Amino acid sequence: MKELMLGNKAFARGLYEAGCAVASSYPGTPSTEITEEAAKYDEIYCEWAPNEKVAMEVAFGASMAGKKSFCGMKHVGLNVAADPLYTASYTGVNAGMVIAVADDAGMHSSQNEQDSRHHAIAAKVPMLDPSDSAEALEFVKLAYDLSEEYDTPFIVKMCTRVSHCQSLVEKGERIEVSKPYKADIAKYVMMPGNAKKRHPFVEERMARLTEYAETSGINRVEMGGTDLGIITSSTAYLYTKEVFGDSASVLKLGMVNPLPVKLIKDFASKVKRVVVIEELDPIIENHCRALGIEVQGKDILPIVGEFSQNLIAQKLGLPEKEHCSFSESLPMRPPAMCSGCPHRGVFYTLNKNKCTVLGDIGCYTLGAVAPLSAMHMTLCMGASVSATHGFNKALGAKAEGKTVAVIGDSTFMHSGMTGLANIAYNQSSSTVIILDNSITGMTGHQQNPTTGYNIKGDPAGKIDLEALCRSMGFNRVRVVDPYDLKETDRAIKEELAADEPSVIISRRPCVLLKYVKTNPPLKAEEDKCVGCKSCMKLGCPSISFKDGKAHVDATLCTGCGVCQQLCQFDALN
Repeated sequence: MKELMLGNKAFARGLYEAGCAVASSYPGTPSTEITEEAAKYDEIYCEWAPNEKVAMEVAFGASMAGKKSFCGMKHVGLNVAADPLYTASYTGVNAGMVIAVADDAGMHSSQNEQDSRHHAIAAKVPMLDPSDSAEALEFVKLAYDLSEEYDTPFIVKMCTRVSHCQSLVEKGERIEVSKPYKADIAKYVMMPGNAKKRHPFVEERMARLTEYAETSGINRVEMGGTDLGIITSSTAYLYTKEVFGDSASVLKLGMVNPLPVKLIKDFASKVKRVVVIEELDPIIENHCRALGIEVQGKDILPIVGEFSQNLIAQKLGLPEKEHCSFSESLPMRPPAMCSGCPHRGVFYTLNKNKCTVLGDIGCYTLGAVAPLSAMHMTLCMGASVSATHGFNKALGAKAEGKTVAVIGDSTFMHSGMTGLANIAYNQSSSTVIILDNSITGMTGHQQNPTTGYNIKGDPAGKIDLEALCRSMGFNRVRVVDPYDLKETDRAIKEELAADEPSVIISRRPCVLLKYVKTNPPLKAEEDKCVGCKSCMKLGCPSISFKDGKAHVDATLCTGCGVCQQLCQFDALN
């Protein structure tokens, strides 16, 4: 039976059909829907872990126990999970273990544009690279088979376009297979004596996988014209076929680590010119050069951003395909926090108090955008807390009274707790604001350890943030409602003035949650509005200015009342 599926849904279907039993992930665009879709199958135990490192360790434990396992993440999440990944390469697996990592070329929703193939190469873990939904399903099933055959975790690399585009998928039946657990200290206890013996196994395994890559069919040659030969993978393969058709010969790589040797040399010998078309870093290109093959790649194609059919055509001297264009330029629509967002009041107050704000990863990163302009650093998950401690230690008292860390509840659970422990242990008078909107907001409303619900929405363990912070040694822990600007302002001023570490929990559920009831929209009374534009300082998308007067869009306004607190003329009601 065929069905049109998103790549992520097809990946989840592959998990189901392959007999995956345990899935643990941390949400991260563009990978999130894989685990959400997998959770719809009762046969697969699914969970959101606090972070990617935990997720991979859970998957490893399930594999060791004899059940096929999975963990999913985006590319920067693999950095967090690198510690267990690199050693799991040495231990190998029992039942199959598959890892999804979704790259984000073009940085649609990411803070960097890293290429995950580097991790696969460095960890000496094999990686498959599907180009559409059908291959996503097929490659997941193959990855489980190879994982067990070659005794290794297996990475399947997705990307934004494969994850979020649709193509036809042939569905199959589930295969239930498990393996018995057998204690094996030499295999699983990676102290130096054992690890030294496992390293040669890893090298021998990669050599065997290279042989597999030569003849398996997952890397295939599609001969066409011989003036040009193209080596490519992932979505770049689809773009290549659309641009060149049969006028060029193509070597389509489904396995990108390890890369074949004989296959590439043989392909190159049959064509006059070889071009490598790959997004981001020149991994395949450098491999070809190391084999002594003269190729073109990043000398004609960009090393940054996403590719497209027209970009490839343009760079290789072919006419671009026709595409629709607008006769008029559309106005810019910069990103903004939603109307009624509970974070808006906090950022307005931080801006008003001229605070230095070290921020974190989440939808609240938009606090850096004008007119709020109230965030001065975003590095990685959890960095706001640790960096604030370092900032304050470097500058002393003149920084401690003006510098705050801002971190969401899910991000705090992910990697903010260790930074907070460092503040308590090494004692800087740092103030940390936890923006508790009762959900993981940026990736589409996933549960986390502070919400009290699991991935299926069933009741689960719930971490008490106030008790947790106090148990770490914080005497000053207070909760504020960010809709109350006066109380928020008072809390920030008092905690910054304190001569000891402090935590402010800004608590108000995300306004987009289904159970959150909003108030009737406000209305701007033109006869009372004097055009002072105080309300515009919030950057609320519901408020605009026309003919010198404030106007409220009733279709957007949630009646949160924050703007009313700024209007001295009672014009918003």
